[in-house]
Amino acid sequence: MRLEYIVKEYKKTTSNEKRDYKTYEEQFKIRLKKCFEELEPLVDEAVNSIEILDFEQRGASRKLTLKQEIMLLLLQKLFQKSNRSMSLMLVVFLWLSKIDISYKTIERKYSDSLVKIAIENLFTIILRKKGIIRIDASGDGTGYSVNISQHYATIAQRLKEKAKEISASQKFIYSFAIMDLKSRLYVAYGTSLKSEKEAFLDAIEMLKRNGFQVDSIRLDRYFSCEVYADLIQKEFGKVTLFLIPKTNFAHLGLGIWENNALRFVDDPMSFLKEYFQRNQSESCISEDKKRSGWKISQKIPVRIDTANFLNLIWHNLYWYGVEV
Repeated sequence: MRLEYIVKEYKKTTSNEKRDYKTYEEQFKIRLKKCFEELEPLVDEAVNSIEILDFEQRGASRKLTLKQEIMLLLLQKLFQKSNRSMSLMLVVFLWLSKIDISYKTIERKYSDSLVKIAIENLFTIILRKKGIIRIDASGDGTGYSVNISQHYATIAQRLKEKAKEISASQKFIYSFAIMDLKSRLYVAYGTSLKSEKEAFLDAIEMLKRNGFQVDSIRLDRYFSCEVYADLIQKEFGKVTLFLIPKTNFAHLGLGIWENNALRFVDDPMSFLKEYFQRNQSESCISEDKKRSGWKISQKIPVRIDTANFLNLIWHNLYWYGVEV
């Protein structure tokens, strides 16, 4: 209870500055212009950095270039269109672009190995061009709905119910994104069909794989325990943690977790000022969902992961124009 009181007192003392919408709109227009000016050159660089060796290719030949495939998936996420709706929109584009493909072709692109490599290249190039190496990080998780409908006959036979009594089931996928506070760009992410913990561990693995130096990190209370503190220290060495202890924690623990708890006890207000920079992660997730929607239409895990990755790509593109 004492812990909750300290947090409430801190929130009372912090000023809630109102947004200057005129300035915000001007800055947003600048960011948006930069995003679409740089989009094609960035995709070109991502695609051109892939060396494709000669090999036996079976099945139908590609109707689109790799660049066109990346642009197609990015635009589909931006327009929040299903595969079928996007394929119909391409009929209109056909008047200009001569592109004519089916919705099944679009769906398969989400699991195409070359497409996935190019998307990861695009993600890496954006971060490299912004010069992001050392980070003060913030992480947060969210969920996206995945609508799953089943054929009536299958369900009716199993459950012996009438069609009108049967509704489509709904699942959620978990996404966890780690952000660099200075640039507000995502530097790693994870996707899971099982739990936020699994998505978090995937994000940590990607952060390590990409070689970022983590100076500090802020996480919500779900990850506020000694085991995650030790994991972060194991993967990234000396990191300053900003984790609010859970209300029922009984001891300070050892090592990096003890250091985190002692800093909180010694100067809770300064600690909370740093911790609540994590609000940037929450606001960015809200921004992402307004732009790309609350639902992921893909059903196969590898395609769900690609769709989630595209959400993060658009976020980074929208913030690419901010000077750091």
